[in-house]
Amino acid sequence: MTLKLATDLCQMFGIRYPIFLAGMAGGPGTAGLAAAVSNAGGLGTLGAAYMDPETIHRAIREIRELTNAPFGVNLFAIRAEDDNTRIEEAQRQLNVMRDNVGLPHVKAEALHTPDYFEQQFAVVLEEHVPVISTAFGVLPAKMMEQAKAAGMRIVTMVTTVEEAILAEQAGSDAIVAQGTEAGGHRGTFDIANRPMGANIGTMALVPQIVDQVRIPVVAAGGIMDGRGLVAALALGAQGVQMGTRFLTAQESGAAPAYQRKLLASNEESTVITNVFSGRPARGVANAFIKLWDKSGLEPLPFPTQNTATRDIRNASAKNSNPEYMSLWAGQGLLMLTAGQTAASIVQEVVDQAQKILH
Repeated sequence: MTLKLATDLCQMFGIRYPIFLAGMAGGPGTAGLAAAVSNAGGLGTLGAAYMDPETIHRAIREIRELTNAPFGVNLFAIRAEDDNTRIEEAQRQLNVMRDNVGLPHVKAEALHTPDYFEQQFAVVLEEHVPVISTAFGVLPAKMMEQAKAAGMRIVTMVTTVEEAILAEQAGSDAIVAQGTEAGGHRGTFDIANRPMGANIGTMALVPQIVDQVRIPVVAAGGIMDGRGLVAALALGAQGVQMGTRFLTAQESGAAPAYQRKLLASNEESTVITNVFSGRPARGVANAFIKLWDKSGLEPLPFPTQNTATRDIRNASAKNSNPEYMSLWAGQGLLMLTAGQTAASIVQEVVDQAQKILH
């Protein structure tokens, strides 16, 4: 088998290098970071899952001011329905944490999380974004039809072979195979039966998916450099998706305290937890996770838990206190670098990969 960086994926997405930026929602994935990765030859992605429609409009326009290259927008393919059944006990525990970050207590009133999914998709469609990617499931059939009619490429994140087959059957153009090493939310479709998500390692997951689907597979999870890119290609993937490596880039929107904590962490520092959002995600263990786990309480379902914890996370970021923030990150933390531009990270990955291949 002859490996080459210019895979069919590059031609399909109009990019020079088979490197996707992960759609990092909630702050780290800025328009500037997405544009920088696209300008460097990869596919920059805007993590827009928590953005309201007008903010997505502005971010897309900012990306277009910064690059003429293809880019993507990532959304959560899930309807956000709140469940306030246990809100009282959850707020009681969260008030303990509010004391630790200097916030007033919150009363146990029902929370309402805005469900923007349809409007978010409408903005992406209206703006003729080249690529739409989703986590937690495939685009609903009607949206898939509209996206294809608009000439958009559709990427679906999966965590099992079964999900990959479903994504291909639904009409996806490419699949991101997310191994358990990956930072952030597990992309698992059905967490009712897998409360902590499907957690197959990247090395085991990628070739099994490659063997079962005909569309390009992009490997994600623990890939931090050119060695990871070449390994993914050897497993049959046509590219890689990287998120954690860009968290400490100059263009990253991750709070300074978040970045410092990552740079001081190692391969044993992360855990998979559902205490911040109600869905399983990998991040650096901190006081918030330990306090909630000690309480023995089951978190509220997504998105209610995410909405309930937001004030604590925001205050922690404002106070430069990483102990009560969601520090999403993968397992390759010892390979992080500080102060690099996104362009230099892409080039470094490509140069190392080419050196190995040659």
